[in-house]
Amino acid sequence: MRSLLTALALVAASVAVPAPPAVAADPTLALTPPMGFNNWNTTGCDINEQMIRDMADIFVSKGLKDAGYQYVNVDDCWADATRDPETGRLRNHPTRFPSGMKALADYVHARGLKFGIYTSAGTLTCAKTMPGALDHEELDAQTFADWGVDYLKYDNCNNQGRPALERYTKMRDALRKTGRPIVYSICEWGQNKPWEWGKGVGHLWRTTGDINDTWSKTVEILKLNAPLDQYAGPGHWNDPDMLEVGNGRQTTTEYQSHFALWSIMAAPLLIGADLRKIAPEHLDILRNKEIIAVNQDKLGVQGKVIHQKDGHWVFVKPLANGDKAVALFNESEVNATISTTARELGLPRSVGYTVRDLWQHKNFQSAGRVSASLPPHGTAIFRVKASQDWFTHEPAIDTSLDIAEKYAGIPSTITPAGEPFVATVTATNQAPIPVLDASTSFTAPAGWKVEKLSSERAPVLLTSQSVQSKWRVTPPADAAPGAHVLNGSLGVTWVGHGTLTRPVTSPVLVPVAPPSGASLWASDVTFTTERSGYGPVERDRSNGGYLGGDGKTLTINGKTYEKGLGAHANAELILYVGGRCTSFSSDVGIDDERDVNQQGSAIFEIWADGTRVASSGVRTWKDDAVSISGSLQGAKFLRLVLNDGGDGVRFDRGDFAGAKLSC
Repeated sequence: MRSLLTALALVAASVAVPAPPAVAADPTLALTPPMGFNNWNTTGCDINEQMIRDMADIFVSKGLKDAGYQYVNVDDCWADATRDPETGRLRNHPTRFPSGMKALADYVHARGLKFGIYTSAGTLTCAKTMPGALDHEELDAQTFADWGVDYLKYDNCNNQGRPALERYTKMRDALRKTGRPIVYSICEWGQNKPWEWGKGVGHLWRTTGDINDTWSKTVEILKLNAPLDQYAGPGHWNDPDMLEVGNGRQTTTEYQSHFALWSIMAAPLLIGADLRKIAPEHLDILRNKEIIAVNQDKLGVQGKVIHQKDGHWVFVKPLANGDKAVALFNESEVNATISTTARELGLPRSVGYTVRDLWQHKNFQSAGRVSASLPPHGTAIFRVKASQDWFTHEPAIDTSLDIAEKYAGIPSTITPAGEPFVATVTATNQAPIPVLDASTSFTAPAGWKVEKLSSERAPVLLTSQSVQSKWRVTPPADAAPGAHVLNGSLGVTWVGHGTLTRPVTSPVLVPVAPPSGASLWASDVTFTTERSGYGPVERDRSNGGYLGGDGKTLTINGKTYEKGLGAHANAELILYVGGRCTSFSSDVGIDDERDVNQQGSAIFEIWADGTRVASSGVRTWKDDAVSISGSLQGAKFLRLVLNDGGDGVRFDRGDFAGAKLSC
């Protein structure tokens, strides 16, 4: 009998039990990208309930709620270190959130907003201060629902190697079982390509690792998220992480680009700055309703890249009313005019088009070209349509101020004291109608020598015609190092409306005088420009974190160095040597500060102006330091470049150790 029962049991066990029917994420939620706030980027674990209450109040008082922001979300570290011993439920941290999470949710709801919370699909959260939800999905989902949670960010730490789809699907089902509408944010950093399986599992999914408040990281994430446009739509969004606008380590121009590019990519707009401290100009970026309308458009299409070359980007996003949203982005380090056409945008043929500048909140008429002169890292964003009333708007006239390159590979906006350069002001009529009496002008800072080389004047400037002037400019030999501004302008007559002007500016940088001395440590020399993939280039320390000043002793495979430069791919450091130096030498390699991950590979290069004079080849975390050197004979600038070794930039902390100039 036992044998028979055993046999029957084995047969029963071998019969596949049908899986329960799939339960899709609530299809009524996140029909446009979620908008709100998350504290992590500005506070980390230093969070408390008063800050969240303050954010809710500021949403109302500063017009953010009116602009469309809804969710006030708290990230990691909100919970006690242990679950309730009787119920097994998560509980609020007793000192950070003494009133409890339900009371906090009620406070947020009372202001007409929604409340979000965080946990991880593991045994602990990423900060390891509170329990994760692994194998507690139903209990935690019900707890959140009981508290009145409207949004869950579900992270990926300490997951015990369990498959991502299993973990994230299990929480999805638990959330649906509660009956409460909760937006579900999958935060597994793009490791398992969630764009391929996330639709129906969550409402949004992270496509990248964490953002930080650096320009290089913003661009890195843009490049990872932009190609995924086909996977986004109402109720299922690509998430390139939170907004850094207002955290203070990027320029206003860079924050404008960040916001415009996230908006045209239909990314969630979750503010990551402390709104109690944000600069007014940065708050204005976040409240730009016309750009928000592009992001929140009901058609739900992620903007697509239709051109990308030499750091010049064109995005287009079709809108529900037939308009096209267009973003022109200048990734490069010099001024650039970037253009597209109505035909490339897929608009119908028309005599004229209305081009609305969403930064200026102003309409212009165009014959079909959409164009902008942009500073380094700048983005213009427009709504474009074929229209019958195009002629009522001001003519679109592009005006640019360009500086001729003097040294190959060096941004033309770097202008050594005492050395002349040529500046060109150009204006092009993009309108269907002619304009009259077109001429351009130019001014430089006081004390700078300006010589007119040529100056055109056009009595009539037809569509696509240009007018131009050229000027030789010489900064004085004692020009103060630092940023200066050049100014150009166009003046024209719009028939029947009077005179129009189009001002344009260009920043220039006068570098510090070249170093003196026969042998100099590179870390003791003033940088002309520097960029690093994760935080600043560090002097005599490893790269550390993105805030800077937190690196460790330079160490390559156990060998330490007192002097040198710590960077993170992709990085570039420019030093002005003014033709005085003969060579540069350094030991290079991946720093031992690679966390617990045995990762990291990079290529180290030395450039003299536009000529590469040395390269390390690919160096990995396993390799000892290798010495490289290169001639700087006659070069005005030294460029040190650290590029990814081909396997992504994670943990690519690279050292130019013992870096020395011979002058």
